[in-house]
Amino acid sequence: MNDVKRKRNVLNVKRKLEILQKLDSGESANTDAEDVLKEGNTVSHSSALQSAETLLDYMGQRGFDYDDITEVRKICVDIRKEMNKQQKQRRITDFLKQ
Repeated sequence: MNDVKRKRNVLNVKRKLEILQKLDSGESANTDAEDVLKEGNTVSHSSALQSAETLLDYMGQRGFDYDDITEVRKICVDIRKEMNKQQKQRRITDFLKQ
């Protein structure tokens, strides 16, 4: 069993309704999504990577189009790059603290 703890973005009903109304009226909800992420409710890179890899497995089993699978693979690569970048920054910071 996987013991990974996940943080989830949880919106209250009022916030969900506001976003849905914006989408219904043709407005973009991108800034709303960014605001939620800035509130500290973020998904860890490892959780995102695990979800993307699970999606890849599902897509492979269901015979999705190669181009779609390639796009999800690119997302996995981007997540790994960001994880490595942050890990490198932490190592540098830790080294400088010594």
